[in-house]
Amino acid sequence: MISSQRQHLILSRLRTRGAVRITALSEELGVSAMTIRRDIADLADKGLLKRVHGGAVTTSSLLAEPLFSVKSQMDIGLKDAIAREAVSYVSPGDVIAIGGGTTAYVFAQHLLESRRSSGITILTNSLPVAELVQALESKDVEVIVTGGVISRSNSLVGPIADKVVASLRVNTVFLGTHSVSIPRGFLMPNSLEAATDMAMMQIADKTIILTDHTKWSSTSLSLFAGFNDVEAVITDDELDPQDSRKTKELVKTLVLAHQNSAEDNNEERDNVDE
Repeated sequence: MISSQRQHLILSRLRTRGAVRITALSEELGVSAMTIRRDIADLADKGLLKRVHGGAVTTSSLLAEPLFSVKSQMDIGLKDAIAREAVSYVSPGDVIAIGGGTTAYVFAQHLLESRRSSGITILTNSLPVAELVQALESKDVEVIVTGGVISRSNSLVGPIADKVVASLRVNTVFLGTHSVSIPRGFLMPNSLEAATDMAMMQIADKTIILTDHTKWSSTSLSLFAGFNDVEAVITDDELDPQDSRKTKELVKTLVLAHQNSAEDNNEERDNVDE
């Protein structure tokens, strides 16, 4: 298959999926990952797609967000590192909120595998997170679901969700974000989802943003939080040094999670807590 044919197929997959992974394209098209990387780089130079860690997204991401099923396959290692770091911000018996999106979902996975989840209550507008808790054999974790309209990211949003959220109170809310804008803050492409994130922040003592380094190069429409509204931003250590420096000047705490050592560091913190 010649380069132009491969690139046409890559663009075709992007139009239907919103995002693609290099490894999946390599298997699907029967070529090396290096060949796919060159094709993606060439298409990015032409402005036909946007490169992200491990793959590419459509250039129309300003207006539309990829489906949850697509995003869950992107940047898995980065999400794992961020999630493991975030678990240390939860203590047994806490009442927390977890927003929508795949990074927040991976955080929920790691939290529920940790002893820190003992006796916690989770408020969530994420259908995948709610299903994850319900699938547990142990009933030591309680889950409250907001209700609302289902978004492309499998999140429940809108006036119903906002009303339920406003009647409750949590210690900490953990939210993902579609993009990070310096010095504005954190944005989503869906205005209803942004409003529900804001509602959850208003009932929380602390807000933790979970996002990988690629979000600093993305753009979205709806601002839901400024840097001074959050307690901490947890991202990965591939964040551009200039973006890292500017973010540290704006936010109270910036945590850079390392992919290789994240699990070891988390285990060390659990041992200290015991």
